[in-house]
Amino acid sequence: MSRYWDQVESYAQPDVGTLKRRASETTKREKKKGNVLSPVIISGRQITTTWWGKAWCENLEQYADFASRLERGKRYVRSGTVVDLKIAKGRVTARVQGRRKTPYKVEIRISPIDEEKCERIMEACGNRISSLENLMAGNIPEELKSLFVGKEGLFPKPTELSFMCSCPDWAILCKHVAAVLYGIGNRFDDNPLLFFELRGIDVDRFISVTLESRVEKMVRNAEQLTSRCLDGIDMMAVFGI
Repeated sequence: MSRYWDQVESYAQPDVGTLKRRASETTKREKKKGNVLSPVIISGRQITTTWWGKAWCENLEQYADFASRLERGKRYVRSGTVVDLKIAKGRVTARVQGRRKTPYKVEIRISPIDEEKCERIMEACGNRISSLENLMAGNIPEELKSLFVGKEGLFPKPTELSFMCSCPDWAILCKHVAAVLYGIGNRFDDNPLLFFELRGIDVDRFISVTLESRVEKMVRNAEQLTSRCLDGIDMMAVFGI
């Protein structure tokens, strides 16, 4: 009797045209049922174009554990196979079109960010991020960007991610999961606030704390006289009072 691991099926990989056709058929089928899908649509050659989207993808690509599967995920997400992707606190659910008629179900979970780490980053950003608009646009000083994408930053490490896919691939990170990971980066292009939602960070509090720290520093500095400040006697001399 042959062993079960000798009976692995070999599946032919569908070409891009076939993937796109099946994805389109799925979208039409779900629409007829009244189901609303949120597909990932890549316009042009680049999967992401903004700082948040690029930073998410670059963070994934720096980990050797992911390297062997991410490239195939790029092909899948560019082919429009991620027919549905939804982001919530600590969780991403998606459906990815594969060789079968029915899309595979993908779920990605992210561990809650350490509160102490978040507080440390907020404190460091305190007097450097002036508004929500600048934060969302990725207008972050270069020296602060490591606070987000560094190994101790807000972007997740491999140990903080867990994956599930309904496909028969035995790999923990299959190409369908990889496609969804890139799809998440594309979502951040449209709405960077989803990053904070996914990581379980209250963005209003994040901005509130950083702005409060900025104001507190301005107040402290205002109380310190410098050589550019004139005291009362100097003012009298200048204006001849």
